Amino acid sequence: MLLCLGALDAAGYSMVAPVVPAIARATGVGPAPIGALVSSFAAGQLVGYPLAGGGVRRRHAAAVLAAALALMVVGDLGFIVGSGLPVYIAARFIQGIGAGGLWIGVVFGVLERFPEGAYRKLTGVLAAYSIGGVAGPALGALGGIRAPFAAHLALTGAGAIAVALLWTSSAPPQVGSKRAALRTPGFALASAGIVLVSLCLGAFEGPLALHFGTRLSQAEIGALYVGCAVVLGGSASAGGRFRPWAALATGGLLLSVALPLAAATSTVSVWLVAIGLLGAGFGAAEAGALGVLLETVGVERIVLAMVVWSQIWGIGYLVGPLAGGGLAEALGPAGIGVVSALGDLVVLLAFAAVLRARRTGRLPGPA
Repeated sequence: MLLCLGALDAAGYSMVAPVVPAIARATGVGPAPIGALVSSFAAGQLVGYPLAGGGVRRRHAAAVLAAALALMVVGDLGFIVGSGLPVYIAARFIQGIGAGGLWIGVVFGVLERFPEGAYRKLTGVLAAYSIGGVAGPALGALGGIRAPFAAHLALTGAGAIAVALLWTSSAPPQVGSKRAALRTPGFALASAGIVLVSLCLGAFEGPLALHFGTRLSQAEIGALYVGCAVVLGGSASAGGRFRPWAALATGGLLLSVALPLAAATSTVSVWLVAIGLLGAGFGAAEAGALGVLLETVGVERIVLAMVVWSQIWGIGYLVGPLAGGGLAEALGPAGIGVVSALGDLVVLLAFAAVLRARRTGRLPGPA
């Protein structure tokens, strides 16, 4: 049930990419306003994460999930019955708040049931998110603006049944926070890794989708993103079998190559190669960043660290589409590739901090 809710969450954010060209045509806007639309979802997540974190500390994770689904319904209705870019931005912002609640609710729902072996279980959740990553673009490929969100609304209704079953299935876990963990090199590395992932993902789902729209139909763009999600799921699952720092380093390298490659060309065959590399990079880097976070903080006192780490993801997903859209308007589509370089710099600095801490013996182990 939790895996299904995770897939629903992923579908909610990944469905927008194939719809982006249709929204641009209907509203007559270019890459920068579309970047703002995609970023509004991340802005909502920044609000949703701390609200959900407080909810799981006070109540059952299922209560957080129920509120999150209600917000998703409101957002879907904005696209179904509303029109115009301001309405769409507001609807995506509301859905972003709901998505923040879904992620936190799913994570702590897993921790309620599987406090041991959390890394392997949560990388399994990331793999399940890839199922939503397949479903989302497939929904987006239905055509137009209203149809994809109407289909997502139906799936959200089904998700409510899963939440009702979860509500009585287990007691809330005794979890807390460890503020000192936020100052460790390990947390900095986990945060840098998720910044790289979210920057690239935001650019990928916003301005890069417009670039794909110059050669592909809405259904073809949807198929492209479905393929990426399939690779992402396999990569995230495989990442759980390796040391987190190795998975993070490998994923980061793939992203630093793949995003500029996709942005610099208009050749469909090259796009296919880049999509495969992006999927592998997203899965490995996100699994690795999550593993570093768990190793640094531990499960029992992870609430604050998970909320802050998730907010950092949201900041990257907020900045990625805006930066990518602005760079695309200033430099052409190839400018979108610069976004990955920003994340690469952050990750390299964080790895350097970890190596310095290891040499001096100041790197803390798991809580």
